[in-house]
Amino acid sequence: MVAVPAASLVFAFFASGLVLLATGHDALSSYRRLFDAAFLNRGALGDTLVSATPLAFTGLAAAAAFRMRLFNIGGEGQLYIGAITAAAAGLYFGGSGGPSAFAIAAMVVAGCAGGAAWALIPGILRAFFRTNVIITSLMLNYVAGYLLTYLIFNSQSYWRQTIGFNASVFPTSKQLPNSAIWPAATVHVHGGVALPLGAGFAVLAAGLLWVLYSRTRFGFEANVLGDSARAARYAGMRTRRKILAVMAISGAIAGLGGASQDGDFRHTLDADPNGLQRQFYGYSGIVVAALARYNPLAVLLVAFLIGGLQNAGNTLQGADFPSGLVGVIQGIILFSALGGELLVRYRIRVRRRERAGSAPAAEVT
Repeated sequence: MVAVPAASLVFAFFASGLVLLATGHDALSSYRRLFDAAFLNRGALGDTLVSATPLAFTGLAAAAAFRMRLFNIGGEGQLYIGAITAAAAGLYFGGSGGPSAFAIAAMVVAGCAGGAAWALIPGILRAFFRTNVIITSLMLNYVAGYLLTYLIFNSQSYWRQTIGFNASVFPTSKQLPNSAIWPAATVHVHGGVALPLGAGFAVLAAGLLWVLYSRTRFGFEANVLGDSARAARYAGMRTRRKILAVMAISGAIAGLGGASQDGDFRHTLDADPNGLQRQFYGYSGIVVAALARYNPLAVLLVAFLIGGLQNAGNTLQGADFPSGLVGVIQGIILFSALGGELLVRYRIRVRRRERAGSAPAAEVT
C-alpha cells in the first residue's frame, strides 16, 4: 500500500522535471531552490506554516466528507462563512473588553457553527431530496463569496468600518481588537518560527477525526455507508442522520479554518477580491485530501508539503521562475496520485491469447 503512492510521487517529480527542462529550467537546481525556499531559508518554515494551516483545515473538511462518498466541494464557501461568523464574535466579545481566552473561544465556536450551518444546506438537500452534493455545495461557494463582498463593499454592515476618513473613501473591514487576536508560540529555529494557534487546532481536529472514523461506531457506519449505501440501509443504519452529521462535521472544520484566518493571520474580515478569495484554499484542500487518501493524520503532512510548495512558488516568483510552474507541479502530483489509486483499487491481469479454435481471446481485467 505504501509502494504505489511512493512510486506515484517519484513519477510526479520525474514528469515535473521534464516540464522544467522543457521551459528552460534545470530540474535539479529548481528542486533545490524550491526546497530551500520552502523549508531551509531563514523564515521559510514560518511562512510555510502560514500557507499550510488553512490547507490542513480544508483538507480535513474534504477528507471527513469524502470518506463517506459525500463529495463536499463547498469547503471554500464554508471557510468564508466561518470567517464571517468568527469575525462577528471577535468584534463583539473582544470589543467589550472581555478576556482574550473567552473571545477566542467564541470565535472558534462561531466559526464552526457558521461553517456547519452552511454545509448543512447541501446536506439537507442530499438527505431529503437526493440532490447532487457536488453541484449544490459548489454553487454555494459563489453565494458565500458574493455575501462576503457584499458585507464590506455594498452595505453598512456590522463588519464594515464606518468611522474615519479612510472608511469614507474606500470600504474596509473593522480590525479585530487585541483580545480577539490569536496568540502564537515561537520556536527558536532558523531565526524563530511562529507556530500559529490555528495550526494547533488543526492537529487537534485531525486527531479527533481519526479517532471518530477508526475507533467509534459512528465512523464504522459512515465507512459502510461510503462503501455500500444499500448494505447500510439493509443493516438498519440511519442514512439521513449520517449524511447530516458528516456534512456538519466537514463544514465545521472548514469554518474553523475561516476563524483561523481572522484570528491568526488577517486580524480582520478579508473581503478583498485579491485577498482571501484569491487563495482558493477550499479547492486546494481537495487536492490535499486526495493525496492523503482521506487519512486525517496524513492530511497534516500533505498540507505541510503543499504549503511549502506554495510558499516556495511565492518566494521564487519572478521572470526566471513563473508562479504558474508551481501550479503545474501540483497538478502533476495530483494526477499521478490519482493514477496510482487505480493500481490499488484494481488488479490488472494480462492473459495470453489462446490458439485458434480453443479458448476465447486474451482479455485484460
